[in-house]
Amino acid sequence: MIIYEATKQQFMEHVTEDTIAVKIYETFVERIGRTSKSEINAWNNSMNYMYKVLNTDDIPGDTTVAIEYRVPATSMRIDFILTGLDEHGASSVVIIELKQWSEVNLVEDEDGIVQTVYNRQKTTHPSYQAWSYAKAISDYNEAVQEKSISIYPCAYLHNYIRSENDPLTNDIYQYYLDRAPVFTKGDVLKLRGFIMTYIKKSDRKKALYLIEHGKIRPSKSLQDALTSMLEGNVEFTMIQKQKVVYESAIRMAKEATLHGRKRVFIVEGGPGTGKSVLGINLLVKFTSLELVSQYVTKNSAPREVYAKHLQKNYKKSYIHNLFKSSGVFHEALPNEFDTLIVDEAHRLNEKSGLFKNKGENQIMEIIRASKFSIFFIDEHQRVSLADIGSKAKIEHFAKLFNAKVEIMQLESQFRCNGSDGFLAWVDDLLDIRNTANADSIDFEYELQVFDNPNELRKRIIEHNRINNKSRIVAGYCWDWIKESKNNSNLYDIIIEEHDFKMSWNLGNTTTWAIDRESVEQAGCIHTCQGLEFDYVGVIIGADLRYENGRIVTDPFQRARTDKSLSGFKAMYKQDPNGAMQQADQIIRNTYRTLLTRGMKGCYIYCVDHDLRNYLKKRVRKSSMFTYEGAPSFAQIAADSSNTYGNN
Repeated sequence: MIIYEATKQQFMEHVTEDTIAVKIYETFVERIGRTSKSEINAWNNSMNYMYKVLNTDDIPGDTTVAIEYRVPATSMRIDFILTGLDEHGASSVVIIELKQWSEVNLVEDEDGIVQTVYNRQKTTHPSYQAWSYAKAISDYNEAVQEKSISIYPCAYLHNYIRSENDPLTNDIYQYYLDRAPVFTKGDVLKLRGFIMTYIKKSDRKKALYLIEHGKIRPSKSLQDALTSMLEGNVEFTMIQKQKVVYESAIRMAKEATLHGRKRVFIVEGGPGTGKSVLGINLLVKFTSLELVSQYVTKNSAPREVYAKHLQKNYKKSYIHNLFKSSGVFHEALPNEFDTLIVDEAHRLNEKSGLFKNKGENQIMEIIRASKFSIFFIDEHQRVSLADIGSKAKIEHFAKLFNAKVEIMQLESQFRCNGSDGFLAWVDDLLDIRNTANADSIDFEYELQVFDNPNELRKRIIEHNRINNKSRIVAGYCWDWIKESKNNSNLYDIIIEEHDFKMSWNLGNTTTWAIDRESVEQAGCIHTCQGLEFDYVGVIIGADLRYENGRIVTDPFQRARTDKSLSGFKAMYKQDPNGAMQQADQIIRNTYRTLLTRGMKGCYIYCVDHDLRNYLKKRVRKSSMFTYEGAPSFAQIAADSSNTYGNN
């Protein structure tokens, strides 16, 4: 998706007329939602500098300009793009990362990281950022390689006055500077020369069209890339905050093992922010540093899927030593492990064992057993009354062990086609959090509500024929019949109104998410959490309804065989209001997790007719969305200031 597109000549006219920021803002609001005053100030400032750079007849007037291009399948936006032909007639794309910074501090012990003076935050070096964007375009767009489109990234810090021995160009950043040069204040002619080296004449928007409309490669899933990652190959290029978290974790692990003081790292992030990918990358890195490390999850589904992908290349004992359940550390010695990487930390329990009678607290036991522990957490994915993982409890136990704690957040979105809008829509729909752009779903993400579950199943099966990466999941409102666990001809989920019948995932496999025949069975929260698919079909049961103008939950509609609400009825007898509040949150979190498993699309069927109609209205509203609550450009401009954002 491109917010602004024009020829160089048109861009120059819009800057001259002082309308460029208005045009960017109005399209941004229409397609994405409101933005901040600082971002508008940044557009105003940066585009005037880009005018100076492009103000030469040596760069053709019909060269293509694009501003705020969002890379498919991610939420990252590229500031400025120029496309044209080089001296040999080959397609060239120059991408420019624009920064308002005037100072940075060197970060010596973390690769590709700087600290901004503006807000004292660590972030990726501008050259790293530009390079990672170029790589992401190449990774996701087939046309870039098939049509031999060359991409040349750079960064332009037009407010930055370079000094002698400047930290921005320190030798530790040379790898990225070589791949994406950085230009600063006074470098207008140098940046112009960089552009002119690769763009000699217009390509009549051909390269931009191929980038915007070319076939998008299937996004890599963690389970597919796992073997290669464990062999040390780079399968996912980390961007912005991911890279900061990764380098921070490495630094903390080294400090903890070298100096002997426990370190605890809490990383918060919603669905699709790359928590699991980061966890695996860190497992590989720590192992290469000869640190005794393990990857920990309470949910067995991702561990079983990972193990199946690895079994051809590695012995079972090796796999077993890498991937562990969260319930095995109650017998571990203090500091037995150098690092423990805990994914889905919100799913941690108090007691361990089949009968919940072992140990004291899984959070405490993990911190005690490791010199450095990292907890990836999303508290809105707690889907069982037994889930006790929270940031507050991790901090509490870290304090007991005198462990130094750091907390960071992941924001960039890689699932749901990078649609922050869809995630905001889900959170607002389920009343999990109020979101500013509650009906702004990016058009690249496919969302549809079906009147008939058979039609939903048909669409999922069609998608699954392509690469076995589409599945149906359902709320746990139908009993998992004992006799059906190994017999797909016996049906658990029956919707008589539509003569719809389907079994829950069979009990004779632990890898439903990747078994080719399992598209014929529905998965539940326990078999899909922590995993992702291209397309997901979600059957919403009677535990979620629409009544009196709002969505309500009903825990009494949950199946008897569902263990996620175990103990609810006893709690209800003692404290009805408290029990209902807890169950309400579990049900909403469950559907949030189910609805966000799809990378390319989500199909929905609701048992409750009123909920179905309400969702259809919300989807229709999103398809013609313009954010009416956004202030006009004039309103924001009237409140302008000289403080520029950290862009």
